[in-house]
Amino acid sequence: MREFEVPASYTIPEDTSVADSVFRHASDSPNAVMFKVPRPGGGWTDVTAATFAQSVRAVAKGLIASGIEPGDRVALLSATRYEWVLLDYAIWVAGGCTVAIYDSSSAEQAKWILEDSGTKLLIVEKADHWATVSEVAEAAPDLQETLRIDADPGEAQGAVDQLIARGADVSDDEIEARRATVTAASPATLIYTSGTTGRPKGVQLTHHNLAAESIATRTALHDALTEGSSTLMFLPLAHVFARAISVGAFDAKVTVAHTSDWGTLVEQFGAFRPNFILSVPRVFEKVYNSAKQRAHDDGKGRIFDAAAATAIAYSEALDQGGPSLLLKARHAVFDRLVYGRLKAALGGNCHRAVSGGGPLGARLGHFFRGVGLPIYEGYGLTETSAAITVNTTEHMRVGSVGRPLDGHGAKIADDGELLVKGPVVFGGYWHNDAATDDAFSDGWFRTGDIGAIDNDGFVTITGRKKEILVTAAGKNVSPAVLEDSLRADPLISQAMVVGDARPFIGVLVTLDPEALPGWKERNGVPAQTSIEQLIKEPKLISDIDAAVAETNKKVSKAESIKKVRILPVDWTQEGGELTPKMSLKRAVVMKQYAADVDAIYNS
Repeated sequence: MREFEVPASYTIPEDTSVADSVFRHASDSPNAVMFKVPRPGGGWTDVTAATFAQSVRAVAKGLIASGIEPGDRVALLSATRYEWVLLDYAIWVAGGCTVAIYDSSSAEQAKWILEDSGTKLLIVEKADHWATVSEVAEAAPDLQETLRIDADPGEAQGAVDQLIARGADVSDDEIEARRATVTAASPATLIYTSGTTGRPKGVQLTHHNLAAESIATRTALHDALTEGSSTLMFLPLAHVFARAISVGAFDAKVTVAHTSDWGTLVEQFGAFRPNFILSVPRVFEKVYNSAKQRAHDDGKGRIFDAAAATAIAYSEALDQGGPSLLLKARHAVFDRLVYGRLKAALGGNCHRAVSGGGPLGARLGHFFRGVGLPIYEGYGLTETSAAITVNTTEHMRVGSVGRPLDGHGAKIADDGELLVKGPVVFGGYWHNDAATDDAFSDGWFRTGDIGAIDNDGFVTITGRKKEILVTAAGKNVSPAVLEDSLRADPLISQAMVVGDARPFIGVLVTLDPEALPGWKERNGVPAQTSIEQLIKEPKLISDIDAAVAETNKKVSKAESIKKVRILPVDWTQEGGELTPKMSLKRAVVMKQYAADVDAIYNS
């Protein structure tokens, strides 16, 4: 099938503002617990709908007192936390447009965003962020002030309290007048693309875009985004994926807690016990790989491997008439021995998950559904306000990214590129008409991804158009299938397939630091062995080669990996090789590791 559309079951009034739900909830459900904020000594403080509305109104008054006019840009540079959401809604109530900046951004990245967006007020999280961007912030032509969420030592108030104090004399009538200036067509946020080629482009999303995303995703994920359920939000709110789910969760009256500490997620899941989680594929990979590695380290590797194979077979059987009695019995045994522990690692109360920001892969999708934690994988871009397709309880096909959301369409161009349209699709790039014109074809947005649509409307993504490798022999190779398979091995942290204009396919591999201690112990390698020595160990090389051999079974001979280069470092967000959503920055890796790529072909 080349095209599939789902008719809209909703309309969005012209006077819609995403912030309307703040005051609607306060009026209709004042005692509903909208957020839980961690207390310094442990535990949580409830924030009700009435309390949140009061805070939003007070901060919005402070923004007006600070000189923010309708349409003005206010930038947030902060990790994920409750104040991010509070400030976001206050900016909308004041008629402003939120400019999202990752807290990991460099000074140069922040410089471009502040200058290009014409930001008037910058709010950073803490002193470290100010130290990073202070010089470029002071030079930004339109920036008038910078505030910090966390007060410095010696300062009595952080940004939120300062704004509340400033707005004390602003009347409620003035707030209502300002709210009335916001329409569905008003800009709600500017989010800058990663800029792997050239300068990052500002994606302007309107209140109409975000409202449509909220309605459509709540319809699709009605059994997750439902009143009374809860989630722990840990993805960066500067990214459109977390932001869109955050808005949808608020509209649905889901209780949300926030954290930016990925190092203690298991402990936090145990404390908060969320009903569903929102994550990127790399987190699910780590959960699977860590569990597998622990089992092998404890001498229970065969049991885990059998349990994993059973979970995958069980999930696959659900799509093929149902599991047999024998498979059901095996599944029940492993549910007691293995699956229960995995679900306990997510707090014991998590019954589903949502994945986006990159390909999950059928292997992980079947494993987690077989364990009892279905992952609803979706697909979208910043330009589509996050998801534009998603799997649901009613319409699920593991390995696909689901069907178009209510009111949206998808089709495949002659060259295989996926095109999409609908109310979540943005109207254009900020001050970049040429890029906007290039992004659309007859009203359809060109995603840049290669995909397919089956007869039931399920979309499958096979790779990025710009990432397709063409070997010297003319063979087109999509890296995603190979890389996903390699990352299934607990030893492997990251993998990047290379081979564009080269005689064969090769791969750069990094090792997972968490897996190495157990591997050394099992293989009689001294614990103090350095990574530089370890990558020369014949047994480790053999294990990596075995993972490559298993991966090569999934592709044709022409697409298979011929040579491997194991690196003595891992790729990280801090090192610049990964994005905040843990995706590879291929151009960065190719530049920084050009010598290693050359070594694949010259050794």
